[in-house]
Parts: sequence; structure tokens; C-alpha cells
Amino acid sequence: MPQLKWYRVFKSPQEANDRIPQGKLQLVRIGERRICIAHTDRGFHAVSDVCPHLSESLSKGSTNYLNEIICPWHGYRFNLVHGQECQNRTKALTVYKIELRDDGLFLGV
Repeated sequence: MPQLKWYRVFKSPQEANDRIPQGKLQLVRIGERRICIAHTDRGFHAVSDVCPHLSESLSKGSTNYLNEIICPWHGYRFNLVHGQECQNRTKALTVYKIELRDDGLFLGV
């Protein structure tokens, strides 16, 4: 298994919370990757930003109380922990490691 490379997205937990309030989404780019960071009541999550159904940006969508991200085009819902679409209508999202540390929010790619 390849080793993760960690990228600091924000310099502190406070900056992470200020920039992505709970219930909001943020697109970040790591090289060629488009990654959506979601902040839910269960913490921060990171998944591929492109919906595998018809390629819409998930960072334009929303989250729900089930810890899912919802595509803004057709309402496909993906679990933020494992990336699976709730009705298995399309392939799963890539899920990325994310850690909130004393010195910031880090994304593992």
C-alpha cells in the first residue's frame, strides 16, 4: 500500500472551523485532484469532488444528518465515511484521510 503524503490545508483548528463552518463544503485542489472537504456534526471528511454519476462538483451540494454528501444535480447521496452511494446506483467516491491536529487540518493523499 502506498504511503500517504500529508498536506496542510489550514494552519489551525480555528481556521478550519472558520473557513468551513459545520454543515458546509469546501473544494480544495491537491495537484490535479479536486477534493471536497465536508464539515458535519461528526467532524471533517474528505472525498473526491466529482460525482461519478454525471461529474457535477459535490462541493456545490450539501450534507445531511446521516453524514452523507448530496449531489446538487440529481440528489445522489454518498456516505462520507466509506464513499458508497446510498442506493448503489453509481460507483463509490474516493475517500481521503483527514486529520484535525493542533497545528492545522491535514489531508492525506
